Parts: sequence; C-alpha cells; structure tokens
Amino acid sequence: MITHAPLADHARCLYGDESRCRYGDEYRDAPKSGGDHREHYFVGELTFADADSIVTVLWELSPHLVGGCLPVRLRNLSYRLPLLQRPDNSVLMREAADSLYLLSARARLG
Repeated sequence: MITHAPLADHARCLYGDESRCRYGDEYRDAPKSGGDHREHYFVGELTFADADSIVTVLWELSPHLVGGCLPVRLRNLSYRLPLLQRPDNSVLMREAADSLYLLSARARLG
C-alpha cells in the first residue's frame, strides 16, 4: 500500500487526470510517489482522516464549486465525513449543499 503524507497528494495521484499520477491535475503537478494506486486505499485513508485533512482535499482538488477532480461519490463522502465530525459548521454545510445541488442539477440535465 502506498501512503502519502498529505491526503490531498493521494487524491491527486488517483484523480488528477486519466493518466493516473503522471501529470497531476490542472492545479498542481502530481506528487512523485510511483507504484500502484488503488481507490480503496484512498477511501480507507479518507474514512479515518480528520476533518481538516478532508476539507483540504476538497479545496485543493476542487477549488471552484463547479468542476474539480474528485468523482461525485467521493466528493459527497468527502463532505459528509467532516460534517459528522463538526455538525455545527454551517459554512461547510452550506458548501456541501451547494455542491450537491449543482451535481444533482448537472445529472438531471444529462
């Protein structure tokens, strides 16, 4: 299993672009980690990460509300986990609701 110091580096390796860890994403170059990356390792790291690390992944890989590199299922999970840790964070809750609304509207439009 490959571990990355910041969780955002692992996400960038997996979802930076279709070349998987060669070019990074549109915001930053890929980290130099080499090896085989698997999504279930990232989901495991994400599940047990603290709220700040998860929010950092969201803001670094999707700095704008529309677009971004994370798949929809992981973006939704990435909002739910910090909200479970910090249910009184109204700013994050609004951001998650806006993201969910935009993603669902995009799905309805096709």
